[in-house]
Amino acid sequence: MNHEYEKKIGGRIRELREKSKLTQEQLSARLQVSGCDITRSALAKIEVGQRHLYPDEIKLIKEILAVEFDDIFI
Repeated sequence: MNHEYEKKIGGRIRELREKSKLTQEQLSARLQVSGCDITRSALAKIEVGQRHLYPDEIKLIKEILAVEFDDIFI
């Protein structure tokens, strides 16, 4: 995947998370409760484009933040 595109998607996830008034810790905890083994540190790396996203993570982030895929993939 293109690194610049990953940075844009990560930044968009951060914007959506902040709009939902969730911290990285809160979002990662919700992801963990939903069965996605992700730490706050991993989420932070996703938000700056240093870690790849997996399909199950994208799906759960979409559901937890109550957004559409189009909101994430700008």
